[in-house]
Order: sequence, then structure tokens, then C-alpha cells
Amino acid sequence: MDATGDIAGWVPAAVLDGLGVRPQDADLTVVQFSTAFCGPCRATRARLRQMATTRPGLAAVDVDAESHLDAVRALDVRVTPTLLFLAPDGRLLRRLDRAPRPGELAALVAAQLPAGRGAGEGSGV
Repeated sequence: MDATGDIAGWVPAAVLDGLGVRPQDADLTVVQFSTAFCGPCRATRARLRQMATTRPGLAAVDVDAESHLDAVRALDVRVTPTLLFLAPDGRLLRRLDRAPRPGELAALVAAQLPAGRGAGEGSGV
């Protein structure tokens, strides 16, 4: 799989349920798989949390990859961070298999949120 890209597919509902992820509760859900020793994961997690507080419709979920090996295998997570951008129906809109570059995370979120969402304070995160 490419390091980043548009994905045609769905994340299995059983996997989402096992992680406690409810994409139907937001316009866009970003799931980050991370590990305790991953420095870029900590930075990305902080940016996602900040963005979720300033962007209506965005939910950010951090998943400890080491504690959820079944999901890691099911979703073919090979590196951390891995970010999954999910539509409310569970459709996988985008996947990023690396730490986002400066400004990239905000651009990806803005591109995936419905029109009129995602703008405002903190858009340069």
C-alpha cells in the first residue's frame, strides 16, 4: 500500500466495534494507530486532539497498536503512526501510513470534512 492514498473500501464493523470507534457519531473520524515509544505518534495525537476541539464534526481516536493486535492485523497496520480517515458510514476515505508532514494533517482533514466544516481557528495545525 502507498504511504498515503485514497482507498476504496470499508473498515469492517466488527473491527470498529472492537476498538470502540463510532464513525457514525461524526462527519469525519480519524483513527490513529500508535505505540508508546513512537515520538511522531505523540505529536500527531496532540495535533489531532487540538483539531477535534476546533473543528465541528471531527472526531479523533487514538488506538494503542500493541493492545489491539487483532485490529492491527485485520487492517494491515505495519507502521506507526497509521491514520485512517473514516466517513460516518465506516467507509475508508484516506489512509496515511506515516507521520504527516507539517500542514498535511490539517489539509487532509479539511479535504475530507463536508463543505462548511473544518475551517476556522487552528486550521494551520
